[in-house]
Amino acid sequence: MITYEKRTVEENIPISMTCDVCKKEYNNKTDAMEIQEFKCIQVNGGYGSVFGDGSVFELDICQHCLKKMLGEYMRPML
Repeated sequence: MITYEKRTVEENIPISMTCDVCKKEYNNKTDAMEIQEFKCIQVNGGYGSVFGDGSVFELDICQHCLKKMLGEYMRPML
């Protein structure tokens, strides 16, 4: 037999996201589909990196800016 007890768990829930490129803010209640398409990129600079050895950079970019900036270089996968 298994005996259970209830507990309350707190969690962080994003309420909005802002694109680091265009600065547009998307609200989770009205723009949930846009938020799902955000790309969150993290770059870790290694030895000899142009970003700096041991550096860490982050970028949150909306799908519209990603397409505008890199769309011509992206290729579909089959």
